[in-house]
Amino acid sequence: MKILITGFDPFGGEIINPSYEAVKLLLDVVSGAEIIKAEIPTVRGKALEVVKSKIEECNPDAVICVGQAGGANAVRIERIAINLDDYRFPDNEGNQPIDEPIYADGPNAYFSTLPIKAIRDAIIEKGIAAEVSNSAGLFVCNHVFYSIRHLCETRFRERNIISGFIHVPFIPEQTVDKPNEPSMPLEDIVTALKTAVEVIVANHE
Repeated sequence: MKILITGFDPFGGEIINPSYEAVKLLLDVVSGAEIIKAEIPTVRGKALEVVKSKIEECNPDAVICVGQAGGANAVRIERIAINLDDYRFPDNEGNQPIDEPIYADGPNAYFSTLPIKAIRDAIIEKGIAAEVSNSAGLFVCNHVFYSIRHLCETRFRERNIISGFIHVPFIPEQTVDKPNEPSMPLEDIVTALKTAVEVIVANHE
């Protein structure tokens, strides 16, 4: 089994993004699955192109996109992506769409095809806070989540790729100047992602 896991580069004035920092620390093989890692830009459109090219190159069985959710106090396994870009602030190249569809001909929403509740429960069993989230926001994370689900249902439909999105909190070094913001140790985030992979592999067998 091959699993593509992506994380974003820093954005919004941060100098680090825990999503890709955690992805980088995953082993290359988890529960027998080959882990393919990629950093994607926090840029509308370009992020999708990177993920699409990696899918075409590696032909994975599953895709997990991981993003930063500042203010979150738990790992959030996202349930749904909506067909809307509505950015509160610009992405890393200054794009700031307001109330624009991601795909003009796409459905209003897609659900994750990952075993989201099993992933949540397994992460909690490891002593790490986790929850199922019903909103991936309206920024580049939702853009990528929706776009990957759309590709898996259209262009890559015959490959039967399961896909979804996980948000992770800030790590402690990001909150030194934000004393009221929650954070989570990077090693716990890595464990959570490893656990997600283990659940996906177990459900795939």
